[in-house]
Parts: sequence; structure tokens; C-alpha cells
Amino acid sequence: MTGTILATERLIIRNWREEDRDLFHEINSDPDVMEFFPKRRNRAESDEFFDYAQRMIAETGLGFYALELTATGETLGFCGIVRTSHEPAIPDGTVEIGWRLAKRHWGAGYVSEAATALLKHGFENHGLKEIVAFTVPQNRRSRAVMQRIGMTHRPERDFNHPKVPDTAPQFVRHVLYAISAPERG
Repeated sequence: MTGTILATERLIIRNWREEDRDLFHEINSDPDVMEFFPKRRNRAESDEFFDYAQRMIAETGLGFYALELTATGETLGFCGIVRTSHEPAIPDGTVEIGWRLAKRHWGAGYVSEAATALLKHGFENHGLKEIVAFTVPQNRRSRAVMQRIGMTHRPERDFNHPKVPDTAPQFVRHVLYAISAPERG
């Protein structure tokens, strides 16, 4: 799958283009954007993740899609829905929604706009039954987005992330939010 996935009032949600590589690296290496992640990605790691993101969208139709501002054509970051697995806490095949935006675009509601459209897309076009999101408890900005888009904190499903290295113990514990197709209405 290539090209546009969805369009919202202000955004084009699409697959990545080669000219997006610099922005992709910017967001994955920015200390503020990556504040609640165990590490930032260097250029080679970012390029590897970029290639993976492109392939995932092309092969499955799901992925971390590029967000483009309709008015200017500028790429802002990403938002997407992907199949994930963090066994034993999150079963294989669970669908996660996630996002990352260049800091200069924070606070304008772009992530909430894209995420709302992608939830609808996931439920209506992919027949998903539930979509989850998770982050560390101290990430108040992402948790606020999760609440704005209709997700509910499910404390009984909070978990210790199995892929967080021992060198970053402050990022092990994660809170989980979820929304099901019936809840979305």
C-alpha cells in the first residue's frame, strides 16, 4: 500500500517518502520527543526503523504513517496503528496506536486529530475489535491524548515492558489504555 491512507480536516495520513528521512531521524533523536523512551536513535538506527515502517505499511496496510500538513505539505511526524506483541503482558497480534511528532508541532491537536481518524479506520476498515495504547506513567502528554481520543486507562492491564533494558529502570512500568469497537460507538 502506498500513498494516502486517510485525510482529515488538516492532515494527510500517508506512507513515508524518501524525502521524509531527515524528519524521521529528527523526531527519533530529539531528547524532548524521546523523553520517555529508553534511548534515542542514531541516524543508522532511524533509517532502519524508517525502512521497516515503509515495508510494514506496504505489506500489511497497518503501520506508523507519516502525518503531512495539508496546507503546507510539511511532514510533522507519525501516527499509526500496528500489530504488536510484548508477551506475556500484551498478546501477539494486539493492535496498538502510537504517535511521535516533531516538537515544533506540539500543542496544535494534530495527534488527536490523526489518532481519532485512525481509530475509526481501524475499527471500520480493518474490523479490529480493540486498540490499545501504552506509555510510562509519567508521560502526561500522551496519556492526555489517549483520554481525548476516547481511550480508557485499564489499570488491571498495566505491565512491566519486557523490551526495556535494565539500564532504563524508570521506563519499565507502563500504563495501558484501550478502546473497543463497541465503546467507540
